[in-house]
Amino acid sequence: MSDKATVGEVIMTFLEECGVGATFGVISIHNMPFLDAIGRRGKMRYISARSEPGAVNMADAYARVGARLGVAFTSTGTAAGNASGAMVEAQTAGTSLLHITGQIDLEHVDKEHGFIHEARDQLTMLKAVSKSAWRVTDADDALNVFKQAVRDAMTAPTGPVSVEVPIDIQHTEIDWPTDLSPLPIDVMEPDPVSLDSLAEKLINAKRPMLWLGGGARHAGDAVNRFIEMGFGIVTSTQGRGVVAEDHPATLGAYNIYGPVEEFYDSCDAMLVAGSRLRGNETLKYQLRLPRPLYQIDVDSRAEKDRPYVADHFILGDSDKALNALADRLDGKMNIDPDFISDLQAARAKAEQFLQDGLAPYGELLTAIQSNGGDNFLWVRDVTISNSTWGNRAILINGPRDGVHAAGGGIGQSIQMAIGAAIAEPDKKVFCLAGDGGLQVNIGELATATQEGVRITLILMNSQDYEVIKNIQDAQYGGRRYYSDIFTPDFSAIADSNGWHYEKLSDLANAESTIGNALKSNGSTMIEVDMATIGAYARPFGGPPVKKD
Repeated sequence: MSDKATVGEVIMTFLEECGVGATFGVISIHNMPFLDAIGRRGKMRYISARSEPGAVNMADAYARVGARLGVAFTSTGTAAGNASGAMVEAQTAGTSLLHITGQIDLEHVDKEHGFIHEARDQLTMLKAVSKSAWRVTDADDALNVFKQAVRDAMTAPTGPVSVEVPIDIQHTEIDWPTDLSPLPIDVMEPDPVSLDSLAEKLINAKRPMLWLGGGARHAGDAVNRFIEMGFGIVTSTQGRGVVAEDHPATLGAYNIYGPVEEFYDSCDAMLVAGSRLRGNETLKYQLRLPRPLYQIDVDSRAEKDRPYVADHFILGDSDKALNALADRLDGKMNIDPDFISDLQAARAKAEQFLQDGLAPYGELLTAIQSNGGDNFLWVRDVTISNSTWGNRAILINGPRDGVHAAGGGIGQSIQMAIGAAIAEPDKKVFCLAGDGGLQVNIGELATATQEGVRITLILMNSQDYEVIKNIQDAQYGGRRYYSDIFTPDFSAIADSNGWHYEKLSDLANAESTIGNALKSNGSTMIEVDMATIGAYARPFGGPPVKKD
């Protein structure tokens, strides 16, 4: 091996040391040294996406499902700008993602010389959509910059980090570094005195709830200790699967329904771990949560700068804080013996309310659940179907088994399903999308075929933006502007991209149709003909709000 290597090869070797098994991107003249190194070394997989947002969404889901660093490559200028929406999604979800973008030759950066792929003040744009953004200006410092960037992406609160590297620096040969190992990731230790104080307050609770967010996905063992003590559990959408969703002690993600709020009124404490208590999961912050409200978070802003202000705040890692609290509380709680049965009754009422509203599609849910078994990934776009039942009624089995567009953007599900399938190739992958959302990034169907992944796409085709029409009916006097969209021939699209295709116009056939799709060699698009089957029994008009 030569004593020297290009910056591109050194950085790719470093990513191998970080445990990156797959990367995603769109090749360009301004990132080719990196991708050439991946191809020559042959140690990391590279997935050629059809679009920059597609590549970032794939890397995002790969990171979420695999609990590892996701890596996406784009070119500079327009390409880096194209990635911005997907970076916002990764930012919202707190995904550990490294966005590597090219940059024009260093001597022309930020000088507006009219260089191809130039963008004015690109670094500022990247900072706006990233946890942090870095520019490499010295070839000999490139590895140090990437080490710091990876550590930042992986340090809680995690998030996407961008690094731009001028093309001439990518090509520059440097001495092989003596140390290619990543920097250690610090885990925030909670303050023991603050834990003592919180334990003293919680120990007298008779009907305590534990709310789990995405920041508690790694805390399953600690959470089980609280269940054994008698705590009730509820999760945000990001926190789903930390506890088995059919466990008798959990409300699952049924956190906004009337019967659940009434149940909350009977509780005498709530401990929130790793959740921002987001607006769409708290009726725009109007949901009555039990008081006193206690909170554990690694983000200090959660103490005072959020709509729900905790009565006691612990700054620290959820797993460490929960285990430390369990040590202090174990064997000392005196939980109301009727508490969990009351919780179960509240969940049953919430489930029934949901089931009543989603008719006539109950058979579809049953078919997905039964065919999924206990080994599937559930990837969802923003649709009426997901907002109503996809986010809670299909039970998932682990904290990394669900992926959804946390930022509320449509058109991200297919690419997320690809990233999820590559992260966990032995699991079935169900992808829920709407007809409008699918068309946003429909080109990624070809990426799925090219990469040989197996996805079962449940395409809810209402032939319009149904949720927009519902909002227009409810809030704009029924004036339906711009909510009708042309519906393409999805059968032809599936065929031209090498996908199997099925049309589901009778839900009595849902079980067999989905079952056959899972047996096929490759990906399958199942178009659910909503125009024939009918609309949902209860119209959905956007994120739920508190009614007077």
